[in-house]
Amino acid sequence: MESHFNSEYPSVEHLRAKAKSRMPAFAYDYLAAGCFSEVNLSRNASDIRAVQLKPWYLRDFSGADPSVELFGEVYDAPFGVAPIGLQGLMWPKACEYLAQAAVDHSLPFLLSTVSTASIEDIAAITGGKFWFQLYHPTEDELRDKLLERAWESGCRTLVILADTPTFAYRPKEIRNGLSIPPRMTFRNIVQMCLSPSWSLGQLIAGKPEFQTMKPYIPKGLNLKHLAQFMNRTFSGRLTEAKIAPIREQWQGKLVIKGIVNPEDAEIAIKHGVDGIIVSNHGGRQLDRGQSTVVPMHRLVPEFSTKLKVMIDGGIYSGADIAACLACGADFTFMGRTPMFGVCAMGQYGGHHTFEMLKKQFQQVMEQVGCEKPGDLPKHLIPDSVPA
Repeated sequence: MESHFNSEYPSVEHLRAKAKSRMPAFAYDYLAAGCFSEVNLSRNASDIRAVQLKPWYLRDFSGADPSVELFGEVYDAPFGVAPIGLQGLMWPKACEYLAQAAVDHSLPFLLSTVSTASIEDIAAITGGKFWFQLYHPTEDELRDKLLERAWESGCRTLVILADTPTFAYRPKEIRNGLSIPPRMTFRNIVQMCLSPSWSLGQLIAGKPEFQTMKPYIPKGLNLKHLAQFMNRTFSGRLTEAKIAPIREQWQGKLVIKGIVNPEDAEIAIKHGVDGIIVSNHGGRQLDRGQSTVVPMHRLVPEFSTKLKVMIDGGIYSGADIAACLACGADFTFMGRTPMFGVCAMGQYGGHHTFEMLKKQFQQVMEQVGCEKPGDLPKHLIPDSVPA
């Protein structure tokens, strides 16, 4: 595979700065911001970065193999692309670019119900090897249609959300007028004019739309009525009554995203769930919640033999990936990190970002003398994990 690594952007900090310079401020805020005062957004990253690893320098070492098996698929590295809504708003064709980069790098891509590419488009790009994240509809008929489309498109891993029971309070989005869908204010239009690469890309790609939901949206709605339709269509709070029929219908792997306590994990196991993603929606929902890495010390010992325990939130480097795996995670997901890559570099930004993360993760494994990702917990310095 051709390398798209660009030495001008060797870290996510470089990608973030470049992305910010190319994007309208409202689009950057939608990607990078959290809720309320962004306490939990910051805590996600700082707690992961507090984790320390113990190197073994004098032991025999036959080399590091970063590949992992997950739900019957072998991936090149233990990370994938987390679901993000409205990706095409942040950068034109971002969803499609990241799906292509993920399949090229043999990594899982997780498509959101409210992203700007359809189930069928992502299936065509990935050859059906993608995960689908369901925002739970209020009507069972729509739920069943979405699940049927995902299955017929080749998807075999379904993710349902637990961490968005209510609409978040995000001051930057409120100030920018970014409801769902976004409405353009005079300030936002000025920002678009000052971001010519973004604006030209949007002109070519067409305005961002909820492509998966498009067949169910009445035609001719203005922005206000479209927002009201989307609000009526989805019910955020996940309950046992909602999990049970999904588990009965879905014949593939079922994952719940947003589990952060043992009580909810017990309910997931009761309903035959195959995995959980420990997540707080990237610090975008609850500003006074725990960081994502903190619950791992309770969840992993009790549940890792019963289902896959994965994690997302606050992961920005190969070292962060290694820290999460050292805390017992089977796999990691990232949303903002690959999006910074696409917003900074366009079509091949995802390729660059995945190559960068692979290099970083490989270096950490070799440095500490770890031959496979599953052995990283042996290198954990327990006292370094925030409680």
